[in-house]
Amino acid sequence: MRHFKTISEFHAFVQLPKPQHPLISVVDVETVPHRDSVEPITMLLDFYAISVKRMHNVKLKYGQHPFDFTEGILSFMSPNQVFSIAVDNKDKEVEKSGWVIYIHPDFIWNTPLAKTIKQYDFWDYSLSEALFLSAKEEATITTIILAIQQEYYSTIDRFSKQIIVSHVESLLNYGDRFYDRQFITREKANHQVLERLELLLHDYFNSDDLVERGLPTVQSIAEQLCLSPKYLSNLLRVLTGQNTQQHIHAKLIAKAKEKLSTTNLTVSEIAYELGFEHLQSFSKLFKTKTKLSPLEFRTSFN
Repeated sequence: MRHFKTISEFHAFVQLPKPQHPLISVVDVETVPHRDSVEPITMLLDFYAISVKRMHNVKLKYGQHPFDFTEGILSFMSPNQVFSIAVDNKDKEVEKSGWVIYIHPDFIWNTPLAKTIKQYDFWDYSLSEALFLSAKEEATITTIILAIQQEYYSTIDRFSKQIIVSHVESLLNYGDRFYDRQFITREKANHQVLERLELLLHDYFNSDDLVERGLPTVQSIAEQLCLSPKYLSNLLRVLTGQNTQQHIHAKLIAKAKEKLSTTNLTVSEIAYELGFEHLQSFSKLFKTKTKLSPLEFRTSFN
């Protein structure tokens, strides 16, 4: 794995000129020399990368996920996010356009953005969950990047950093807004995720080995759906008003109600069958969700 601690090291590796500033760079994708690399190159960067790209006749892989850049794609990578790229264009003419901004955490040190940048959930999305931009959205993002580029190539003064950070903050806020739009507009694909989640939870809570498997976690559910935990939770929150953990709890409580109302099992036995190690944890969750203890629910139901 290639580990790049500085932006200058990365520029040298991809055969780009030395950046104008050691802690930030704005790269025109068209200027990046093309190299075929059928074998994946695994990398780790110690800095942020924000990119908006279009690529034709290029096949890319991030990890095991093939990725299509024929549409305008906005992606966000945080420091220490490992990724791999393999390029195979089969001797076709490569067409690429777009921009990448690399920002070292030291650049935003001692600014308000240093405290808020981690609050944007998309840093925890996988690259296969990048943002598909409309033409209008891509134009908005490009305008901001060009403003950053203009300041990047200007003479550095005491206002430069503040202005660039302000533009970066706008870029992140638009990314947040456009992701929210994507959750809504990619209706078919998103509802297929919801259907798969419902089936997955149904099968999980109706299995005979809950005692051994324990309660499902957000991480395990997201992995089975091939999504990052943050992306899945935000998608579900927009579609249903509930995040992944709340969906898990809803299925769990429904199953608990079924057992309380149709069996003679004790509350302890039901808690154990549902994967709880401690009765108190089950009773507390049940009362939080239903306003009744398990015994009170059984009594009221009867």
